[in-house]
Amino acid sequence: MTQKNEHSKELTFMVDGASCSSCVMKIENSLKAVSGVENAAMNFADRTVTVTGSANAATLIDAVKAAGYGATEQHTENDDELLEEKERSDEAYYKHLVRDMQIALGLGVPLMLYGLITGDMNVETGLERISWLTVGLLTLAVMIFSGRHFYVGAWHSFKNHSANMDTLIALGTGTAWLYSMSVVIAPALFPEMARHVYFEATAMIIGLINLGLALELKARGRTSEAIKRLIGLQPKTARVVRDSGEVDIAIKDVQLEDVVRVRPGEKIPVDGQITEGSTTIDESMLTGEPMPVTKQVGDTVSAGTINKSGSFLFKANKVGKDTMLAQIIGMVKRAQNSKPPIGRMADVISSYFVPTVMIIAVLSALAWLNFGPQPTIAFAIVSATTVLIIACPCALGLATPMSVMVGVGKAAEAGVLIRNGEALQTASKISAMVLDKTGTITEGVPAVTDVLTIGDRSEEEVLRLASSLEAGSEHPLAQAIVESAQKRGIEQAKISDFDAISGQGVKATLDGMELLFGNQTLMQENSVAIDEYIDKAQALAAQAKTPMYFAVDNKLQAIIAVADPIKKDSIAAIKRLRQQGIKVIMLTGDNRDTAKAVAEAAGVQDYFAEVLPGQKADKIKELQARGEIVGMSGDGINDAPALAMANVGFAIGTGTDVAIESADITLMRGSLHGLADAIAISKATLRNIKQNLFGAFIYNVAGVPIAAGLLYPFIGVLLNPVIAGAAMAFSSLTVVTNANRLRLFKASTH
Repeated sequence: MTQKNEHSKELTFMVDGASCSSCVMKIENSLKAVSGVENAAMNFADRTVTVTGSANAATLIDAVKAAGYGATEQHTENDDELLEEKERSDEAYYKHLVRDMQIALGLGVPLMLYGLITGDMNVETGLERISWLTVGLLTLAVMIFSGRHFYVGAWHSFKNHSANMDTLIALGTGTAWLYSMSVVIAPALFPEMARHVYFEATAMIIGLINLGLALELKARGRTSEAIKRLIGLQPKTARVVRDSGEVDIAIKDVQLEDVVRVRPGEKIPVDGQITEGSTTIDESMLTGEPMPVTKQVGDTVSAGTINKSGSFLFKANKVGKDTMLAQIIGMVKRAQNSKPPIGRMADVISSYFVPTVMIIAVLSALAWLNFGPQPTIAFAIVSATTVLIIACPCALGLATPMSVMVGVGKAAEAGVLIRNGEALQTASKISAMVLDKTGTITEGVPAVTDVLTIGDRSEEEVLRLASSLEAGSEHPLAQAIVESAQKRGIEQAKISDFDAISGQGVKATLDGMELLFGNQTLMQENSVAIDEYIDKAQALAAQAKTPMYFAVDNKLQAIIAVADPIKKDSIAAIKRLRQQGIKVIMLTGDNRDTAKAVAEAAGVQDYFAEVLPGQKADKIKELQARGEIVGMSGDGINDAPALAMANVGFAIGTGTDVAIESADITLMRGSLHGLADAIAISKATLRNIKQNLFGAFIYNVAGVPIAAGLLYPFIGVLLNPVIAGAAMAFSSLTVVTNANRLRLFKASTH
């Protein structure tokens, strides 16, 4: 996508009259030709186009109109109002289509039944001419009233020297009607066997295609349920603390720095920081994480999450479009509008497909006229009409965007934010996943893992003395000792004569006792006997732990091991990635022994150790040079070069701390299960797209030769145009229904 400059703005328009993917290309190209437009992306599934650039709305609407379509700007920025506006528009269009369908089938069904029962739709007598002329005029009324949008669309395409689905429908039904009226008006011009009318085909095709469009519209509405749910997360009002007391105000009126009250069971209205009280919050709707999170003063809260227990006050620091929920909604919408490469290929094929079909229809008619049995002209008209109708590429245009809409929405429900269609497609092909160790596989915070007491002192007493000693140190390992004691409720004592010895450890005095805490060198230089315990320390080191010796008055009292523990669910998540056929590789700056221990414990197949931050991107290049499609996961900040170098970058973070623009795919929770979920959803979506494209292509490729009469010489079957109309209409419905199957997909197995 083109980078936006500082004057860029993003405008969204609802488009009328687009009927297939060739329309999409025409609209996008018309908009891209406008001065100041950086990018234009149309979502055929929901009939909207998003334009980025400095061009004004009126100019863009004129460009769409010049291409033969209608456009109206979505004025409101309120997602709730936009959704209501679209639902009202869809409901009105649905009623319009149902009415048109009823009128067309109201004429077409009786005519078809008459033909099936009597088998006589020929024009022979004067009375029959008058009767069929009346029927012809009624059919013309149906064409004007119920099929007008097809003919208007075809005319606009003709004026723009292009062709689309409307062109095929208009040519097919128009040819059938004109031939039938010619038979009625001047039957003598036609051989007796060719005096057959096809008014029922015209009316039925218009009715069936309108029915298909109506059913497709209803099914399309279900694909945007993820967006509806996200928008529905935000409450309508917020309880704000004022000088006069607490008052309920509309969510749009909440200002920065407002103090907001949230009671148990209520949704949090905007993003902010707790200033009073504590609670547990259900963040599953944003992160996909089912367990409630404990929040205290100073912790951040996000709009749309649910307060489970306590009442609290928080200060608003992000409102309106700046909240995490609003950014997620915006990101999901942009991703749903984007096209994966496989979708762009379908658009290109579709743009050539319609003219090709028109040529095939003409060739088919000529073949019947020159080589077919009597009445050749009737056979030629039927075959050409059937080819035009059955080949409408509406299903082809829907195949990709429908699946993308559902897949991206499904991912958002699991706390996975996919930035664009290209990332969605590439993620399904990942062959090697590179995981940063610290904070990705591990917790990222050192913690006490083992306390091996040696003397008479208890574990609690050892921790009391050690934490008292380390309280004055700023070293991360020292902080782990202090935090471990605090978690157990162990109080620290006051020390004196504190001395930090570089590269060895610390020493101090407490109640007349000399305390020593550090490595093997510190113990040996102070004549502390540790020889018989060195093996135990080395065994801990082999488990990726850092062992430290603690001595009182030069007598060893304990070995305390500190490590950055592997996250509880990392092992299971890595196993899921491997089951998906992905090679998992760990990247770390730690020494090889530590890296090997962590890799073995986590189930990682390979690792790069002692890698400096600046070398991470080089390791990604190295894997790509071997032919791997590489995914890279990290915190999105320190690992930015590697994330950018990877085929797909995954930013892993939690809650409001995550930078959602830093990678191709962002995981809203810290668990690696989100990574496995993202790839599983990506694979399911691409599989669904391929099923849709295969169905649409096979339908057209197989349908066109049959419609042209390929089977007639062998089994005497020529496809009825009415059957072609029904098949064409319901092929689109099949694609939409298949895409909606994705809504039932369950990514997680944990």
